[in-house]
Amino acid sequence: MEKDEILRWLREKDEARLEELWVRADGVRRACVGDEVHLRGLVEISNYCVRQCRYCGINACSQGITRYRMNRQEIIECIHEIVRFGYGSVVMQSGEDPGLSRSFVSDLVREISATTDLAITLSLGEREDEDLRDWKEAGADRYLLRFETSDPELYRKIHPSLPGKTSDRFSQLERMRDIGYEIGTGVMVGIPGQSWQTLAQDIEIFRKYDMDMIGVGPFLPSPHTALGGPEAAGFYLDPEDQVPNDELTTLKVVALTRLVCPASNIPSTTALATIDPESGRELALTRGANVVMPNVTPPHYRVLYEIYPGKACIHETAQVCRNCMERRIHSIGRVLGKGPGGRRGISPRLAAK
Repeated sequence: MEKDEILRWLREKDEARLEELWVRADGVRRACVGDEVHLRGLVEISNYCVRQCRYCGINACSQGITRYRMNRQEIIECIHEIVRFGYGSVVMQSGEDPGLSRSFVSDLVREISATTDLAITLSLGEREDEDLRDWKEAGADRYLLRFETSDPELYRKIHPSLPGKTSDRFSQLERMRDIGYEIGTGVMVGIPGQSWQTLAQDIEIFRKYDMDMIGVGPFLPSPHTALGGPEAAGFYLDPEDQVPNDELTTLKVVALTRLVCPASNIPSTTALATIDPESGRELALTRGANVVMPNVTPPHYRVLYEIYPGKACIHETAQVCRNCMERRIHSIGRVLGKGPGGRRGISPRLAAK
């Protein structure tokens, strides 16, 4: 599929034509990754962040945010829940928090690796290579780092670099793969300033880098950010060029991503479930997705990890989330995945588990 065809599908509005896309993506999903839906237990371990990203509600400049950082024992208790629920992997996510030191994360990863069969995924922002190598040696398997947009000018506007250090997420993704991580990335759909051409380029980049996991969700504005207030008006393109942050466009991106990256793991994101609580998760799973990430963060912390408002399931217990996910997966004729659920054909350490 060339870029022009991707672009045509992104702009397609005819429901009958789109049904062809849904069927095609679901067929490729079934053939390449099967009917299993893999559950990854998400633990949001800190909402501290040094970044000033204009789209994220926990950025360093956000006012009125109560900050938290989970201690080791709290995180380990979440790990015990993940094992009890039968999930195959854990995703530890945070803002870009220097308070999560190299040694703290290494010790944590080492304990999880030694005492469980879980695949360990980290999503801790842009970190030094020494951190990434140490965590990999301790037992981390995967790292998630969304590049958000392939438009360099828009990226600089929404994701300012730290003083004296240029942000280059593509370079870090390449280095992490060299270190031995499975790498995951993704974009927001409908960021103010995102054109159809840029979004098509994003999908081409998924293919170029042969990403192992790819997450796409709609841009949801936070009142704690520049893009959630009056300043956002200066970012938007003309209506003909600006990508909408709606469910339909996001589902097109999920389907097209499956077609260009047949073997990748693609989650049905919480952001989709937020804009469509009734069927958002199921629609993504029938249009190419094969992963869900139930939240295992304790509810009193979960409400503070507000990257955007109204996040789905924010007040639910981990047990309620688990039961809901299982019911939704079975309702569309799919089965719960077993084991670490890595990309097929890689991760020999996980295969040994």
